[in-house]
Amino acid sequence: MELFTVNSIGKVCVDKKGTRLELDKEYIPALTNLEGFSYINILWWFDQCDHSDSRSKLIEKSPYKDSPEMLGTFATRSPERPNPIALTCANITYIEAENGVIGLTYIDAEHGTPILDIKPYTPSLDRVENPSMPQWCASWPKNVETSGDYDWSKVFNF
Repeated sequence: MELFTVNSIGKVCVDKKGTRLELDKEYIPALTNLEGFSYINILWWFDQCDHSDSRSKLIEKSPYKDSPEMLGTFATRSPERPNPIALTCANITYIEAENGVIGLTYIDAEHGTPILDIKPYTPSLDRVENPSMPQWCASWPKNVETSGDYDWSKVFNF
């Protein structure tokens, strides 16, 4: 197995002030000219699932109501995976470049979660106009904007 080194560039903050990313000081220059982008793709570390049991789970009972009974890890967005890397597309609410802060409407990460990387969302590279989906998830929201208002309790077995 080949090993890689990945460094945290900051952390997710969720508190009374809202939801935001706070970058470590040395990465603040990387925010130069991020203004104008309304969405970013955030790569973050599922630090709460960084242990051998979660990293070795390759197939699991489906968490989705109308899906096949068993799903492979790569057919889910489960935090239990060989490398606990997560990807979230998030709406930017503000940028305080001088302080290394990016405000977000939402991120599906816990307070203190390590951030690995940030990339601007660009439709020419990140958007697929007509993606094919398995029947069991074809009725899910078609975009990030409408997924926030969607009743996800209809989807999950929790």
